[in-house]
Amino acid sequence: MTVTYLIDGSRVTGLEQFWEVIGEAVNGPGGYFGRNLDALADCLRGGMGTPDDGDFVFEWRDHALSARALGHEETARQLRRSLERAHPSNRAALRRRLDEALAGRGPTVFEQLVEILRNDGPGVLRLL
Repeated sequence: MTVTYLIDGSRVTGLEQFWEVIGEAVNGPGGYFGRNLDALADCLRGGMGTPDDGDFVFEWRDHALSARALGHEETARQLRRSLERAHPSNRAALRRRLDEALAGRGPTVFEQLVEILRNDGPGVLRLL
């Protein structure tokens, strides 16, 4: 039987809220389902609340609201945070990505999340 997890896009006002919303959708209040893009991909591969047989669907309702909240401005905010902690060898690449985000170009956090949800797990993503 297919399990459906609902992501309430109206609650996603930034990346931190996305982590809360998806964690609650999969594992209930206070639930964890990743707190960065790599962890999300790992969680999708199993053992973190989704069915072992991969028979699940994420329905991201009001995804257009999330797309705006997780657009280039939020992407730039996240890249600034990453730049503060980055190893010196990674800073130039992060600065280039930050410049692109500030100019309204390049992949957004929303687009990165959608790509991971579509490609890194056995489940299905429906944008509603």
